Parts: sequence; C-alpha cells; structure tokens
Amino acid sequence: MPSDPSRLIAALARDRINLDLKTLDLCFLAGLYLRADRASLASFEEDVLIDLFEQVCDVVDPGAERPRKRATHAIQRLRDQRMLARVDGAGIVRSGEYTLTRLAAAVVEYFLADEALTRESLTLLTGTLRAQLAEILAAARRADTEDAWRDQVVAPLRVTVGDLVGGIERRQRGLDSQQEEVQAEIAKLLQADWFGAVERCQSLLDTTTNTLRELNEVLLRDTHHFVALLQEIQHLASKAEQAESEAAVQRVIEHVDRIAAWGGARQRAWSDYYQYVHRYLRDVVRLDPDRALSQRLRDQVASWPSTPFHLRVAAAPSIRLLRPLESRVERPAVTRPRTDREGSPDLVDPEDAGLNIETLVQGALAAGARSLAEVTEWVLPKFPADLHYVVTGRVADGLARITRTRSAYERPWRTVAPRLELEDWELPREGERR
Repeated sequence: MPSDPSRLIAALARDRINLDLKTLDLCFLAGLYLRADRASLASFEEDVLIDLFEQVCDVVDPGAERPRKRATHAIQRLRDQRMLARVDGAGIVRSGEYTLTRLAAAVVEYFLADEALTRESLTLLTGTLRAQLAEILAAARRADTEDAWRDQVVAPLRVTVGDLVGGIERRQRGLDSQQEEVQAEIAKLLQADWFGAVERCQSLLDTTTNTLRELNEVLLRDTHHFVALLQEIQHLASKAEQAESEAAVQRVIEHVDRIAAWGGARQRAWSDYYQYVHRYLRDVVRLDPDRALSQRLRDQVASWPSTPFHLRVAAAPSIRLLRPLESRVERPAVTRPRTDREGSPDLVDPEDAGLNIETLVQGALAAGARSLAEVTEWVLPKFPADLHYVVTGRVADGLARITRTRSAYERPWRTVAPRLELEDWELPREGERR
C-alpha cells in the first residue's frame, strides 16, 4: 500500500474501486461467514455457495424466481467487488472453490460482532498492551544489530501492538454506536411516554455516564504508561540510529494519543447531552406532566381566527368592612430649633511653596550663583528638610525657564544638602543670560 495519501487516492481512482452491496448480498456473506466459523471451513465449493444462496433467498426474498441463476450472478458480482476469491486456480476447472476475503470478513464482523467497550475488556486490553510494550522495551535494550531491531521491535509494534490498539479503537466505535442508540431511545421515550419516561431516561443517562467516567479514568491512567514506555523505546532507537524503529514507535504513539483524546472528547460530549436532557426534563416535563396546558394552548393558537378563545377569571368580591374605621388624630409635625453646628470657613494663605521659588531663584542669580548646585544651595535653607527633594526639582524647572543652561556630556554630581545630590548645570554670566 502506498504511504503517500495522494498516491493511494490516485490508485483507487485508477482502479475504479467501488462497493455496491444489497441486503441479499450482506445476508449471503453473513451466512458464509457463520458456516465457515461453525464448521471450521477455509473454503467453499461452488455447489455449497449456490445451496446457501437459495436458503438465504427463501428467508430474505421468498418466492424469488430462478434462485440458482441469481446465485451465479451474485457470486460473480461479489468476486468483482473483492468479497469472494477463487482459490483453486481459477479457470482450470469449471466448478471451483471460493473463500471470503479480508474485506468480506471485516464487513460481516462489523454487523455481527458486538464489540462493546467495557471496563473489563478495556482493562484486559490495556494490561496486555502494557506487558507487550515492556517486552519490546527489554528487547530494544538488548538489540545490537539491524535484524534484531527489525524482528524484535518493529515487527511486534506493527503486528501485536497494532492489533491491540486497533481492538481498543474498534470497541470505542462500538461504544459510540451505543451512545447513539441511548440517545435515540431517550427521544422515543419522551415522545411516547411523557411523564413515565423520566425515570427510564435518568437510568439510561446515569448508566452511560458512569461507564464513560470509568473508561476515561482507565484510559487516562494507562495511556501515560504507554507513552512513557514508547518514548523510552524511541529514545533507544534514536540512539542506535534505527530510523525504521523510530517511525514504528511514532505511529503507535499517535494511535495512543488518539485513544486518549477520544476519551476526553466523549466525556465532554456526553456531559453536555446529560445537562441538556436534565434541563429539558426539569423545565418541561415536570412542570406540565400531562402536557395539558401546552397542548391546549397550541391548539387554541392554531385555531384562533375561526374559534377565538377567552380566559375566564374569578371575580373577587369587594372587601366587606366588619368594624368602623377609627379617625386619626392629626398631630403637628415635630419641629426643633435650628442652630448652626459649624462656623463659616476661615480664609488662609495657600501652602504652595512653589509660588516664591522663582523669586528665590532670581535672587540667587543676582547674588552671583554660577551653577545649578549653587542656586539650589542658596534656596534650600529657606524650606524645611522634608520639602528639599520637591524644591530641588522646582528650582531646576524655574531656572530652565529664566535663563539658558549649559552642561557637559558627563555632568558632575554635587552635594547640595545632607543626603541630596544633583547633576550640576553651568549658568551663563550676567550679560549672557538672555
């Protein structure tokens, strides 16, 4: 089989592969499969095929004309679709022997085999798979030649491990079909038995939910072990430069990841369906168990133009007074003398020290200050120590607005107050400030 998907699709299109199986054909193949399994037969003579076809016709299509001629055509049609294969050297003898192909066996097994995924079957499969992977890991540690890797690692991974993983996937698909059947049964119950279906629906939902939860726990627990063993085998193959073994391990890892993803996806999907059914039962069924109100409203709305409806309401009698009403005495409102609890606010001078900083800076310049540090040293003593940091920034801002400043690429740091330093600026002389 080509590994490239494009080449595989092109080959199928070139060969005109198709399947056209009627109900009679499937029943005929199922009869052959069951007889071969019961009698341990590897092939069938042509007369046996014709006799079995006649028996199937009596069950599926009683009264059919010329069943033996139809059997000949059916055998040829199934051969063309690769469901039957001649195994006696076709063409040498007139009446030969036929056997079911792998395709026919797979089709029949799909309809006949009940491969439901249960906790017991999953536990058995996962345990067998874990043991097989442990044996392959031990063989990979001992392998020292390319033939040993091919026979003891690649072959078991492709055949044994592949069959076990495929068995888990087939049972997963079986469980998917079971979920669809449960959903269809719940829908039929809600349509047939409105209120009596509540308990049955609850039982079906709980059973399937518990099954999915158990299976998901097993898958989450075991898939981690599988991936750990496979990654160790892959590491050994990579170390031994066995590309074929690495590819085989990677395919199995992808299968295992797909199995784990299936468990999580089905758990989420069934949880959503569970909540949907419960909300439906709670909001619709239990509120109107007989569907009387909803059905009558639906009928009345549909026939409103011809038969309008009205709602009857009970006329409530007026309230009867059994004793006379007592007159209320009007009392004056309670008043208290109004007093001013708070006095008028006093006007005070604003506590903004920055209002006179510019004046102080101009005074420092007039006193002969030649740098930012000298101006700051001249201004800071006029303010408290807790305001020195703020005042320093405002001095620099005011000085930049009043005059032009110069500084080198690397400005020196000078101390202007205890625990306070700044990068110094040079100021122009008196005649150069503007």
